[in-house]
Amino acid sequence: MKLVIYQVFTRTFGNKNSKLKPNGTLAENGVGKMNDFDVATLQQIKTLGVNTIWYTGVIRHATCTDYSDYGIPCQTPRIVKGKAGSPYAITDYYDIDPDIADNVSERMNEFEDLVKRTHKEGLKVIIDFVPNHVAREYKSICKPKGMKDLGETDDTSKHFDANNNFYYCPNEALDTSAIPLPDGIEANVTNVMAVEYTETVARCTGNDRFDSHPQVNDWYETIKLNYGVDYCNWGGRSTHFSPIPNTWHKMTDILLFWAAKGIDGFRCDMAEMVPHEFWQYATEKVKAQYPHIVFIGEVYDPNQYRTYVAAGFDYLYDKVGMYDCLRDVMCGHRSASNISQQWQATDDIREHILYFLENHDEQRIASDFFCGNMQKGIPALIVSALFQRNPVMIYAGQEFGERGMDCEGFSRIDGRSTIFDYWSVDAIRKGFFERNELTAEQLQLEKEYRSILNICNSEKAVSEGKTFDLMYANEANEGFDSYKIFAFLRSDGNTTLLVVVNFSEAETHVSVNIPAHAFDYMGLKEGEIDMVDLLSGEQKPAMLRQESSIEMEVAGLSGRIYKF
Repeated sequence: MKLVIYQVFTRTFGNKNSKLKPNGTLAENGVGKMNDFDVATLQQIKTLGVNTIWYTGVIRHATCTDYSDYGIPCQTPRIVKGKAGSPYAITDYYDIDPDIADNVSERMNEFEDLVKRTHKEGLKVIIDFVPNHVAREYKSICKPKGMKDLGETDDTSKHFDANNNFYYCPNEALDTSAIPLPDGIEANVTNVMAVEYTETVARCTGNDRFDSHPQVNDWYETIKLNYGVDYCNWGGRSTHFSPIPNTWHKMTDILLFWAAKGIDGFRCDMAEMVPHEFWQYATEKVKAQYPHIVFIGEVYDPNQYRTYVAAGFDYLYDKVGMYDCLRDVMCGHRSASNISQQWQATDDIREHILYFLENHDEQRIASDFFCGNMQKGIPALIVSALFQRNPVMIYAGQEFGERGMDCEGFSRIDGRSTIFDYWSVDAIRKGFFERNELTAEQLQLEKEYRSILNICNSEKAVSEGKTFDLMYANEANEGFDSYKIFAFLRSDGNTTLLVVVNFSEAETHVSVNIPAHAFDYMGLKEGEIDMVDLLSGEQKPAMLRQESSIEMEVAGLSGRIYKF
């Protein structure tokens, strides 16, 4: 099975409120719940061709909302990004975020029910694991009995100690002068003191900032976890992995805790900021008990891909490779032929690479900061979904052309859907709960997404077959514009797909050469064939011969997926 992942930001997905206030509170703007993923919603996601849901932001994280009536510690607004807070500033690794529960006291039971409900609809469950950093006011109230909390036994007089969970700046208090005041707080003494935060011994900041002066663009709301790497040793880094550092044990226990809840995998945030030696240790421990669990790593440095695959990761984001390339091709800044260079760069680990066009960190395709046109994502979706057997991921709302152009509050207008504010995403709200509000263009886009993503597993040529890139055979072909056209074959031995995508806005006549090597590699036979386009249903007769071409018309910002 080819993994087709649907990422949802749980807190905003089910929020049906359309009357929103920038920088609004939960009471003003509302919030989505785990129970919004009812059977009908899960079935709609599944019909898109999806087989896995990544529930983003389910573990309890820093927020400005007061849940002290439930015994949950309050957070200081000065070190919370937005009213709702960042889902990557974890305050308790063993707890579910209260925002997304209908009954806060039953939040873990609601999560367990969500996992069971998702599985019952034939979908797998992935959640976040945030291993590099925690919220500054991390305090677990749900950890197993007898377990020491993170930092509880640290020696704060040392900048680094292999048994410490955090890094410290001894004899220095945290300097918050560069951290902006929350919206609505005036810079007078009374108001500042109401939201002020103090650390008498500063702990080092999550984005590898090893001093006591985090700046506005730092991850100032987080503290870096210590896995036994001394980043400030004389002469450079030094590692202290024997005996096993305390943090390794604590974080592996957290993974095992969630694996026991019946989930199917972890998306590991900023995995490359954690030493690969830890991942080797932890993934072996988890998979020994739960062999089905998959680990998806956020690794931005392609030079480290193979190291992290060897350390136990099943899949890695290919952000600076295929994502950046497809983005540039969509925007007309790079030739479609460059796609070949990107897959070739990771060909030896091709089944470990995860392709995507949107996620919570990236701008929406239809935003003014990206393409400004939802249809421009279709050719890239065909490539990312059908080119290899590796996983593909889409972000909720992508299939309806969500623009991400709201001024939500902390996030401002940046072409992204906020992860910091209480908000409702327009395209998701309409696409799942107010479908009569969808435009004809949005409905057509959803139909195209459904057609393309369902091919991932309905056609063995895609989920199990070989790939043959046709670009090199068409470099000198006058009937093939390699700047705007990308073409490849998929075959499982019995069925072959000829896929041709058009990144230009104009309908284009394309002549595709099929080289002799493709016949040998894919097991093709010469002769007359009847092809059917899996997107349009159109049938087309063709003559299949070595070193000859097949002619076709390809609509602008679309593609042909001919099956024969």
